[in-house]
Amino acid sequence: MNAISTPNLDELLLQAQSDIAAAAEPRAIEALRVDLLGKKGRVTDLLKSLGGMPHEQRKAFGEQVNKVKEQLSVQLETRARAIADAELERRLASETIDVTLPGRGDTAGALHPMSRTIRRIEQIFNAMGFESVQGPEIEDDWHNFQALNIPESHPARAMQDTFYALNGARLLRTHTSPVQVRTMLDRKPPIRIICPGRVYRVDFDRTHSPMFHQVEGLYVAENVGLADLKHDLQKFLSLFFEREVEALFRPSYFPFVEPGADVHIRWGDPEKGTRWLEVLGCGVIHPNVLAAVGIDPERYTGYAFGMGVERLAMLRYGVDDLRLFFNNDLRFLEQFK
Repeated sequence: MNAISTPNLDELLLQAQSDIAAAAEPRAIEALRVDLLGKKGRVTDLLKSLGGMPHEQRKAFGEQVNKVKEQLSVQLETRARAIADAELERRLASETIDVTLPGRGDTAGALHPMSRTIRRIEQIFNAMGFESVQGPEIEDDWHNFQALNIPESHPARAMQDTFYALNGARLLRTHTSPVQVRTMLDRKPPIRIICPGRVYRVDFDRTHSPMFHQVEGLYVAENVGLADLKHDLQKFLSLFFEREVEALFRPSYFPFVEPGADVHIRWGDPEKGTRWLEVLGCGVIHPNVLAAVGIDPERYTGYAFGMGVERLAMLRYGVDDLRLFFNNDLRFLEQFK
Protein backbone atom coordinates (compact mmCIF):
# COMPACT_ATOMS: atom_id res chain seq x y z
CA MET A 1 0.00 0.00 0.00
CA ASN A 2 1.37 3.42 -0.95
CA ALA A 3 1.75 5.95 1.84
CA ILE A 4 -0.23 9.18 1.68
CA SER A 5 2.19 12.05 1.10
CA THR A 6 2.59 14.90 3.58
CA PRO A 7 1.07 17.47 1.16
CA ASN A 8 -2.16 15.42 1.07
CA LEU A 9 -2.17 15.33 4.91
CA ASP A 10 -1.59 19.09 5.00
CA GLU A 11 -4.49 19.61 2.59
CA LEU A 12 -6.75 17.47 4.83
CA LEU A 13 -5.75 19.53 7.86
CA LEU A 14 -6.34 22.87 6.13
CA GLN A 15 -9.72 21.79 4.76
CA ALA A 16 -10.80 20.39 8.15
CA GLN A 17 -9.77 23.58 9.93
CA SER A 18 -11.77 25.63 7.42
CA ASP A 19 -14.84 23.41 7.89
CA ILE A 20 -14.56 23.64 11.69
CA ALA A 21 -14.30 27.43 11.58
CA ALA A 22 -17.38 27.60 9.34
CA ALA A 23 -19.51 25.34 11.56
CA ALA A 24 -22.28 27.36 13.23
CA GLU A 25 -24.17 24.83 15.32
CA PRO A 26 -23.42 21.85 17.59
CA ARG A 27 -24.70 19.21 15.17
CA ALA A 28 -22.32 20.50 12.46
CA ILE A 29 -19.39 20.13 14.85
CA GLU A 30 -20.52 16.60 15.74
CA ALA A 31 -20.78 15.67 12.04
CA LEU A 32 -17.21 16.90 11.45
CA ARG A 33 -15.94 14.97 14.47
CA VAL A 34 -17.45 11.75 13.12
CA ASP A 35 -16.16 12.45 9.56
CA LEU A 36 -12.61 13.15 10.75
CA LEU A 37 -12.06 11.23 13.98
CA GLY A 38 -14.85 8.63 14.07
CA LYS A 39 -14.31 4.89 13.63
CA LYS A 40 -14.52 5.35 9.85
CA GLY A 41 -13.22 8.91 9.78
CA ARG A 42 -10.60 10.19 7.37
CA VAL A 43 -7.90 10.66 10.00
CA THR A 44 -8.72 7.29 11.53
CA ASP A 45 -8.33 5.67 8.10
CA LEU A 46 -4.87 7.20 7.82
CA LEU A 47 -3.89 5.60 11.13
CA LYS A 48 -5.24 2.26 9.95
CA SER A 49 -3.11 2.53 6.79
CA LEU A 50 0.11 2.56 8.81
CA GLY A 51 0.17 -1.22 8.93
CA GLY A 52 0.79 -1.46 5.15
CA MET A 53 3.65 1.02 5.05
CA PRO A 54 7.34 0.18 4.96
CA HIS A 55 8.91 0.24 8.37
CA GLU A 56 11.11 3.28 7.62
CA GLN A 57 8.03 5.41 6.65
CA ARG A 58 5.60 4.15 9.33
CA LYS A 59 7.06 5.98 12.32
CA ALA A 60 7.45 9.40 10.69
CA PHE A 61 4.05 9.37 9.01
CA GLY A 62 2.36 8.02 12.15
CA GLU A 63 3.73 10.93 14.17
CA GLN A 64 2.40 13.41 11.60
CA VAL A 65 -1.08 11.85 11.61
CA ASN A 66 -1.24 11.84 15.43
CA LYS A 67 -0.30 15.53 15.52
CA VAL A 68 -3.09 16.29 13.04
CA LYS A 69 -5.53 14.23 15.13
CA GLU A 70 -4.59 16.14 18.31
CA GLN A 71 -4.89 19.51 16.54
CA LEU A 72 -8.31 18.69 15.15
CA SER A 73 -9.56 17.36 18.50
CA VAL A 74 -8.60 20.61 20.25
CA GLN A 75 -10.09 22.76 17.51
CA LEU A 76 -13.34 20.80 17.47
CA GLU A 77 -13.68 21.15 21.24
CA THR A 78 -12.82 24.87 21.16
CA ARG A 79 -15.31 25.56 18.37
CA ALA A 80 -18.05 23.57 20.16
CA ARG A 81 -17.50 25.60 23.35
CA ALA A 82 -17.59 28.88 21.38
CA ILE A 83 -20.89 27.90 19.73
CA ALA A 84 -22.39 26.98 23.12
CA ASP A 85 -21.25 30.27 24.67
CA ALA A 86 -22.68 32.25 21.77
CA GLU A 87 -26.01 30.43 22.12
CA LEU A 88 -26.09 31.19 25.85
CA GLU A 89 -25.37 34.87 25.21
CA ARG A 90 -28.15 34.95 22.62
CA ARG A 91 -30.62 33.38 25.06
CA LEU A 92 -29.63 35.69 27.87
CA ALA A 93 -30.16 38.69 25.60
CA SER A 94 -33.52 37.51 24.29
CA GLU A 95 -34.99 35.97 27.47
CA THR A 96 -34.40 38.75 29.96
CA ILE A 97 -36.86 39.06 32.86
CA ASP A 98 -38.12 42.40 34.08
CA VAL A 99 -37.59 42.01 37.81
CA THR A 100 -39.50 45.21 38.47
CA LEU A 101 -42.80 43.55 37.57
CA PRO A 102 -44.99 42.40 40.48
CA GLY A 103 -45.21 38.68 41.17
CA ARG A 104 -48.16 36.73 39.86
CA GLY A 105 -50.35 34.28 41.69
CA ASP A 106 -48.62 34.36 45.09
CA THR A 107 -50.58 35.43 48.12
CA ALA A 108 -48.93 36.84 51.20
CA GLY A 109 -48.65 34.46 54.14
CA ALA A 110 -49.54 35.33 57.69
CA LEU A 111 -48.66 34.29 61.20
CA HIS A 112 -50.74 31.61 62.88
CA PRO A 113 -52.95 33.18 65.57
CA MET A 114 -50.96 31.31 68.24
CA SER A 115 -47.67 32.73 66.94
CA ARG A 116 -49.24 36.16 66.70
CA THR A 117 -50.51 35.98 70.29
CA ILE A 118 -47.19 34.71 71.67
CA ARG A 119 -45.36 37.52 69.90
CA ARG A 120 -47.76 40.07 71.37
CA ILE A 121 -47.29 38.69 74.88
CA GLU A 122 -43.51 38.65 74.47
CA GLN A 123 -43.40 42.21 73.14
CA ILE A 124 -45.36 43.49 76.13
CA PHE A 125 -43.30 41.68 78.73
CA ASN A 126 -40.00 42.44 76.97
CA ALA A 127 -40.91 46.13 77.13
CA MET A 128 -41.54 45.66 80.87
CA GLY A 129 -38.01 44.30 81.35
CA PHE A 130 -38.60 40.54 81.06
CA GLU A 131 -36.28 38.34 79.00
CA SER A 132 -37.72 35.50 76.91
CA VAL A 133 -36.13 32.11 77.72
CA GLN A 134 -36.66 28.71 76.09
CA GLY A 135 -36.14 25.18 77.42
CA PRO A 136 -36.56 21.49 76.49
CA GLU A 137 -40.04 20.05 75.97
CA ILE A 138 -38.91 16.60 77.17
CA GLU A 139 -38.18 16.81 80.89
CA ASP A 140 -37.34 14.68 83.90
CA ASP A 141 -39.46 14.34 87.01
CA TRP A 142 -37.21 16.50 89.19
CA HIS A 143 -37.33 19.61 86.99
CA ASN A 144 -41.01 19.20 86.11
CA PHE A 145 -42.35 18.35 89.59
CA GLN A 146 -40.02 17.85 92.53
CA ALA A 147 -38.06 21.09 92.24
CA LEU A 148 -41.44 22.87 92.21
CA ASN A 149 -42.45 21.50 95.60
CA ILE A 150 -44.50 18.66 94.06
CA PRO A 151 -43.12 15.35 95.46
CA GLU A 152 -44.06 11.98 94.01
CA SER A 153 -47.06 11.43 96.27
CA HIS A 154 -48.45 14.95 95.95
CA PRO A 155 -52.14 15.07 94.86
CA ALA A 156 -51.41 18.05 92.57
CA ARG A 157 -49.92 15.59 90.09
CA ALA A 158 -53.39 14.23 89.44
CA MET A 159 -54.31 17.62 87.95
CA GLN A 160 -51.62 17.18 85.30
CA ASP A 161 -52.17 13.75 83.77
CA THR A 162 -48.90 13.40 81.98
CA PHE A 163 -47.33 11.82 78.87
CA TYR A 164 -44.51 9.65 80.24
CA ALA A 165 -41.76 7.79 78.37
CA LEU A 166 -38.89 5.41 79.20
CA ASN A 167 -40.81 3.85 82.11
CA GLY A 168 -41.46 7.22 83.66
CA ALA A 169 -37.87 8.48 83.46
CA ARG A 170 -38.88 11.20 81.02
CA LEU A 171 -42.10 13.08 80.31
CA LEU A 172 -43.46 15.77 78.06
CA ARG A 173 -43.44 18.87 80.25
CA THR A 174 -46.81 19.84 81.69
CA HIS A 175 -45.91 23.51 82.07
CA THR A 176 -42.97 25.77 81.25
CA SER A 177 -42.02 26.03 84.93
CA PRO A 178 -39.00 23.70 84.37
CA VAL A 179 -37.49 26.50 82.30
CA GLN A 180 -37.73 28.73 85.37
CA VAL A 181 -36.04 26.02 87.45
CA ARG A 182 -33.19 25.64 84.97
CA THR A 183 -32.73 29.41 84.76
CA MET A 184 -32.57 29.80 88.55
CA LEU A 185 -29.99 27.00 88.69
CA ASP A 186 -27.82 28.75 86.08
CA ARG A 187 -28.15 32.37 87.20
CA LYS A 188 -28.05 34.48 90.31
CA PRO A 189 -30.79 36.99 91.20
CA PRO A 190 -32.09 39.35 90.06
CA ILE A 191 -33.89 37.18 87.49
CA ARG A 192 -36.74 38.53 85.39
CA ILE A 193 -37.88 36.15 82.65
CA ILE A 194 -40.86 34.80 80.74
CA CYS A 195 -40.94 31.25 79.34
CA PRO A 196 -43.16 30.77 76.27
CA GLY A 197 -43.56 27.32 74.75
CA ARG A 198 -45.57 24.18 74.11
CA VAL A 199 -46.79 22.02 77.00
CA TYR A 200 -48.66 18.70 77.17
CA ARG A 201 -51.47 17.30 79.27
CA VAL A 202 -54.04 14.53 78.73
CA ASP A 203 -57.08 16.68 78.03
CA PHE A 204 -59.18 17.45 74.95
CA ASP A 205 -62.40 19.42 74.65
CA ARG A 206 -63.64 22.84 73.52
CA THR A 207 -61.32 24.66 75.92
CA HIS A 208 -58.46 22.15 76.32
CA SER A 209 -55.97 20.43 74.04
CA PRO A 210 -53.38 17.65 74.66
CA MET A 211 -50.81 20.12 73.33
CA PHE A 212 -51.19 23.80 74.07
CA HIS A 213 -49.07 26.90 74.59
CA GLN A 214 -48.15 28.57 77.82
CA VAL A 215 -46.28 31.67 78.89
CA GLU A 216 -44.96 31.63 82.43
CA GLY A 217 -43.18 34.49 84.15
CA LEU A 218 -40.67 34.71 86.99
CA TYR A 219 -39.23 37.61 88.94
CA VAL A 220 -36.71 36.90 91.71
CA ALA A 221 -34.88 39.67 93.56
CA GLU A 222 -34.71 41.29 96.97
CA ASN A 223 -38.00 42.60 98.37
CA VAL A 224 -40.26 41.34 95.55
CA GLY A 225 -43.80 40.79 96.76
CA LEU A 226 -47.47 40.45 95.94
CA ALA A 227 -47.86 44.17 95.21
CA ASP A 228 -45.25 43.93 92.43
CA LEU A 229 -47.04 40.90 90.99
CA LYS A 230 -50.42 42.62 90.97
CA HIS A 231 -49.02 45.79 89.40
CA ASP A 232 -47.21 43.94 86.58
CA LEU A 233 -50.12 41.65 85.71
CA GLN A 234 -52.62 44.50 85.76
CA LYS A 235 -50.39 46.44 83.39
CA PHE A 236 -49.94 43.43 81.08
CA LEU A 237 -53.66 42.66 80.84
CA SER A 238 -54.55 46.25 80.00
CA LEU A 239 -51.86 46.40 77.30
CA PHE A 240 -52.81 43.01 75.86
CA PHE A 241 -56.53 43.78 75.55
CA GLU A 242 -55.88 47.44 74.68
CA ARG A 243 -58.23 48.80 77.32
CA GLU A 244 -58.31 49.33 81.05
CA VAL A 245 -58.99 45.87 82.45
CA GLU A 246 -60.57 45.34 85.86
CA ALA A 247 -58.72 42.43 87.48
CA LEU A 248 -59.60 40.42 90.57
CA PHE A 249 -57.12 38.23 92.49
CA ARG A 250 -58.83 35.28 94.17
CA PRO A 251 -56.89 32.99 96.55
CA SER A 252 -55.98 29.65 95.00
CA TYR A 253 -53.60 26.80 95.74
CA PHE A 254 -50.49 25.99 93.71
CA PRO A 255 -47.71 23.92 95.36
CA PHE A 256 -44.94 26.17 94.06
CA VAL A 257 -46.29 29.50 95.35
CA GLU A 258 -47.51 30.79 98.71
CA PRO A 259 -49.77 32.68 98.68
CA GLY A 260 -51.30 31.79 95.32
CA ALA A 261 -54.11 33.33 93.34
CA ASP A 262 -56.24 32.98 90.22
CA VAL A 263 -56.59 36.19 88.25
CA HIS A 264 -60.07 36.97 86.96
CA ILE A 265 -61.03 39.85 84.68
CA ARG A 266 -64.42 41.44 84.21
CA TRP A 267 -65.56 40.34 80.77
CA GLY A 268 -68.55 41.03 78.58
CA ASP A 269 -70.72 43.87 77.36
CA PRO A 270 -71.57 46.32 80.19
CA GLU A 271 -75.02 46.85 78.67
CA LYS A 272 -75.81 43.14 78.38
CA GLY A 273 -74.05 42.05 81.53
CA THR A 274 -70.54 41.11 82.57
CA ARG A 275 -68.96 38.24 84.47
CA TRP A 276 -65.66 37.42 86.13
CA LEU A 277 -63.52 35.23 83.87
CA GLU A 278 -60.37 33.40 84.99
CA VAL A 279 -57.39 34.07 82.74
CA LEU A 280 -54.23 33.01 84.62
CA GLY A 281 -52.68 31.80 87.86
CA CYS A 282 -49.95 33.38 89.95
CA GLY A 283 -48.39 33.76 93.38
CA VAL A 284 -45.34 34.48 95.52
CA ILE A 285 -42.65 31.82 95.00
CA HIS A 286 -42.64 29.20 97.73
CA PRO A 287 -39.42 29.23 99.82
CA ASN A 288 -38.98 25.49 99.16
CA VAL A 289 -38.65 26.20 95.43
CA LEU A 290 -35.95 28.83 96.00
CA ALA A 291 -34.08 26.50 98.34
CA ALA A 292 -34.26 23.63 95.81
CA VAL A 293 -32.42 25.71 93.20
CA GLY A 294 -29.82 27.10 95.61
CA ILE A 295 -31.27 30.58 96.15
CA ASP A 296 -31.39 31.86 99.73
CA PRO A 297 -35.11 32.30 100.60
CA GLU A 298 -34.15 34.47 103.59
CA ARG A 299 -32.59 37.05 101.29
CA TYR A 300 -34.56 36.75 98.05
CA THR A 301 -38.25 36.57 97.25
CA GLY A 302 -40.10 36.50 93.98
CA TYR A 303 -43.30 35.92 92.11
CA ALA A 304 -44.39 33.62 89.30
CA PHE A 305 -47.36 33.45 86.97
CA GLY A 306 -48.62 31.26 84.16
CA MET A 307 -51.16 31.78 81.39
CA GLY A 308 -52.54 29.69 78.56
CA VAL A 309 -51.95 31.39 75.22
CA GLU A 310 -54.99 29.74 73.64
CA ARG A 311 -57.29 31.13 76.32
CA LEU A 312 -56.04 34.67 75.77
CA ALA A 313 -56.28 34.26 71.99
CA MET A 314 -59.86 32.97 72.27
CA LEU A 315 -60.84 36.05 74.28
CA ARG A 316 -59.01 38.49 72.04
CA TYR A 317 -60.34 37.08 68.76
CA GLY A 318 -63.77 35.95 69.93
CA VAL A 319 -63.19 32.23 69.29
CA ASP A 320 -65.34 29.83 71.31
CA ASP A 321 -63.64 26.51 70.45
CA LEU A 322 -59.92 26.07 71.06
CA ARG A 323 -59.71 23.17 68.62
CA LEU A 324 -60.26 25.54 65.69
CA PHE A 325 -56.72 26.82 66.11
CA PHE A 326 -55.29 23.37 65.29
CA ASN A 327 -57.67 22.02 62.63
CA ASN A 328 -55.66 23.70 59.83
CA ASP A 329 -58.82 25.01 58.17
CA LEU A 330 -57.65 27.86 55.94
CA ARG A 331 -61.12 29.39 55.97
CA PHE A 332 -60.65 29.95 59.69
CA LEU A 333 -56.95 30.84 59.71
CA GLU A 334 -57.19 33.37 56.84
CA GLN A 335 -59.29 35.61 59.09
CA PHE A 336 -56.14 36.45 61.05
CA LYS A 337 -54.09 37.84 58.14
